[in-house]
Amino acid sequence: MKLQKNDMDNSANSNPSRSAGARSVQILPLTLNNVSYEIEGIRLIKDLSIEFSSDSLSVILGPNGAGKSLMLRLCHGLIQPSTGTIEWGGKESASAKYYQAMVFQRPIMLRRDVFSNLDHGLKHKGIKKEERANRIEKILKHTGLTRLSNIPARRLSVGEQQRLAVARAWCLDPEVLFLDEPTAALDPAATYSLERIIDEIKRSGTKIIMTTHDLGQAQRLADEILFFYRGRLLEQASAKQFFDQPKNDLAQSFLRGELLWWTRKELKPPAKINYRSGT
Repeated sequence: MKLQKNDMDNSANSNPSRSAGARSVQILPLTLNNVSYEIEGIRLIKDLSIEFSSDSLSVILGPNGAGKSLMLRLCHGLIQPSTGTIEWGGKESASAKYYQAMVFQRPIMLRRDVFSNLDHGLKHKGIKKEERANRIEKILKHTGLTRLSNIPARRLSVGEQQRLAVARAWCLDPEVLFLDEPTAALDPAATYSLERIIDEIKRSGTKIIMTTHDLGQAQRLADEILFFYRGRLLEQASAKQFFDQPKNDLAQSFLRGELLWWTRKELKPPAKINYRSGT
């Protein structure tokens, strides 16, 4: 079931991390051109070609070891491809790192209170104190952390820390936000709270690319699905098309909850299609 619009704060259509106007820099689309990544001669990401646009929330699915987290790290610039290129806005741009953010499955909290965790990144970006305070106040409200603003971050519950990690990234007003299994360690209530925030971030104008093992979550949040197996992209489709009738046989098995044994000899990448029209 999709999150309903009336579940969200009435001000969700505006971006609480942005003072006014649109972003002055546009880094999308994000394009991976025949990207591979290997360690000690073993290819973990294989011949990956994808383009991410700004008008969808992309969810990456696949079994453990499929390369989902590695793909996010490559896109975010934490690791470099062994072959191929990664382009932002049609070019290999080092400055793109300033307009994207990433939240990990196990975020690291700074040894300071919630407010200061948010303030640290903004101060590092050179944002003035008054603007930082205004932005943080709005983000705290939108993420339900206002009452915890003076609490040391490391004393928060696991769910509260993850909300803070997402809030910290959102506060920077990224054009692209990478989320690696953001609710993997959370109970249903905390998961629901974080999904509401993710949906709001998306509707505020930030492109989200995330991994998850939760098929229900993918159905609730995703506009498009990318299915990975053994380092290859095997299917890319709209969420509706993927969950109704995936074309790849391994994707079909994955949705049925079957074990995907590592015995497949041939893995073919998906045909290039326009997933919005299904052609």
